[in-house]
Amino acid sequence: MQSSVLTHEGLVSLGLELARYNELVGEIYEGALDPKLMARALKSFLKLYDANFATLILRVPEQTDTGVMILAGDIEGAGDVCYMTYPQTSTPFANQPLDHVFTVDDIMSSTEWEQNVYFKMFCGPHDVYHLMGADISTPDGGKLRFRVTRPKHKPNFSANERALCASFLPHLRRASQLHNLIDRSESLSDLYSQAISRLSVATLVLDESGSVLQSNPVADEILARSDGLKLVGGRLEATYPSDNRVLQQLIRSAFDPDAPKSAEAMSVTRPSGLVNLGVVVESIPSLDWAEEKGQPAALVYIRDASSKSLASEVVTKQLFNLTRAETALAMELANGLSLEEAAEALNIRRNTARAHLRSIFSKTGVRRQTELVRIMLNSVVALGKPKPALKVAEKIKVPPPRLSAPIYNHA
Repeated sequence: MQSSVLTHEGLVSLGLELARYNELVGEIYEGALDPKLMARALKSFLKLYDANFATLILRVPEQTDTGVMILAGDIEGAGDVCYMTYPQTSTPFANQPLDHVFTVDDIMSSTEWEQNVYFKMFCGPHDVYHLMGADISTPDGGKLRFRVTRPKHKPNFSANERALCASFLPHLRRASQLHNLIDRSESLSDLYSQAISRLSVATLVLDESGSVLQSNPVADEILARSDGLKLVGGRLEATYPSDNRVLQQLIRSAFDPDAPKSAEAMSVTRPSGLVNLGVVVESIPSLDWAEEKGQPAALVYIRDASSKSLASEVVTKQLFNLTRAETALAMELANGLSLEEAAEALNIRRNTARAHLRSIFSKTGVRRQTELVRIMLNSVVALGKPKPALKVAEKIKVPPPRLSAPIYNHA
């Protein structure tokens, strides 16, 4: 691995104080949290190296696949994650030693570079002449490609500049690893949250003051009705004072570090007369290294037993091998309707509904309607995410391949 040791004299010769160097390293780690912040770090590299483009290539395209990168410079798409589709082109900078800073001079002479087809097609037209880069290894066996370029009228990259670049490589590697860990965690969290919503469970995240930090769509619907539960000044409250006293006590207990950490439950009366809301409150364990205000402290689950099932029609058909008509009837029955009410809702004859029900019984292996409702509610049908049909005006337009991609896109 190339040495990343840089002397104080080397920093001074570049006009870079140690404090500024530390700021650049900080920007790299902030970039692990947000691509726009990583783009800001790349802009700092532009100024540091007096460059025209700085790019962090996250994924190189294969054939007509899409390349993914974050770039800084005077070009469309700069400042955020870019997805570009273009034909795979042979580049002289492929398969470089990992974690080693290189320049064009390490690979070919200036004459060879200027005569290179790749330079003529992609680099010259974009005033990309001097290039310094490194392929950075990642813990999972992948690699990042870091590229900084200058126009021809600027000097080539010096030995000190290369050493400075090498000192940044470990930080770019770690920032990439941190981003991947955070992204995977957030993706799993989003999937779990969506699954909870499809099970018709409302969730609210509260901070230590009782203010709502986050709510899912099911919770938003319940609170919008103000039927038993509501928000007052950003805090969760029950409609009736007796219920509210119990609710606030459960919330305070969740914030109390000395209180038992088991979940607490209650029933909330609804002014509409509908069946009571079920509420469960539990504390969120904190592993924060530093105490902070406004952090998630409690999670509130709410279940409206009178709400309709959000079961996926497609998953229901696939799971039980039902026809479309049988699926529609099964879903109405799962929502609490009688056979006669379901037939009326579906605008079919009662005899037709009975015939569908007999077929459903045969396919599911149950004998009574109550059994059917039970297996519907206890199955995975609600966990299947339906595929929404796109309207004509909403259909995704795929841009044509970009045939003139400069070197910083896939070098």
